Amino acid sequence: MLTIDIITPDPLLTLINILATIVMSMGAFFMVVGSVGLLKFPDFYTRLHATGKCDTMGQILIIVGCMIYQGFDFITVKLFFVSAFYLFAGPAATHALMKAAYFTGLKVWKKGDPKM
Repeated sequence: MLTIDIITPDPLLTLINILATIVMSMGAFFMVVGSVGLLKFPDFYTRLHATGKCDTMGQILIIVGCMIYQGFDFITVKLFFVSAFYLFAGPAATHALMKAAYFTGLKVWKKGDPKM
């Protein structure tokens, strides 16, 4: 007689997969919002502000989602250090770019000015 075993998924693994998917989707949402800000804002400073904040948050959320999906092992520790590095490096690079643009004389956009 032929029997078919139905494999039921582990509820904990299903919950972990759903949580990881939600966190990674939130990260992707922030990345898309940052890209829209890059296209919509009028000047260099506001564009860089939008992309700097949203990309940092988006990348960290995507890495956290990967950490949740992976579980706790050595790869998770590596991902933690990558996200900690990006938490400091991303805003510092954005600040350095803005400061360099300001010191080279790039004007700040004011209401009523045409988009640059």
